[in-house]
Amino acid sequence: MNLPFLPFGPWGVVCAALISFVAGILLLGLTHAWGRRNGWSQGGEIGWAWLATVVLTAGVDTWHLLYMGIVPLESPVVIARVLAPIHDPDTLGMRVVCEFIGACAGVMLGWLIWTGSWRHARGPKSPD
Repeated sequence: MNLPFLPFGPWGVVCAALISFVAGILLLGLTHAWGRRNGWSQGGEIGWAWLATVVLTAGVDTWHLLYMGIVPLESPVVIARVLAPIHDPDTLGMRVVCEFIGACAGVMLGWLIWTGSWRHARGPKSPD
């Protein structure tokens, strides 16, 4: 996400994960509405919503993490150039993992909300 308004440290990781969580819920709602019109299966809706959520919320941080693994960090100049655009390089790895987890949880909660599956999971009421 690499947003400059995020706080540093673990609190910034939690904020990034919550943003991914909310985006997952909303994007599942969009893909569910689009998928119902076009005859998609629920798996297709979940898959496209998850992919869109990960690309939008964790794409930049994931790219920075991948780029740091590819570029040989042998001189202080290269290290400074690679770390300059990253908002909080100390927690980059933890932020990427938590963004992926937030995206997964948001899409799954969105699926439960938008499809109404949470109502059907409780089962029928027994007569007393």
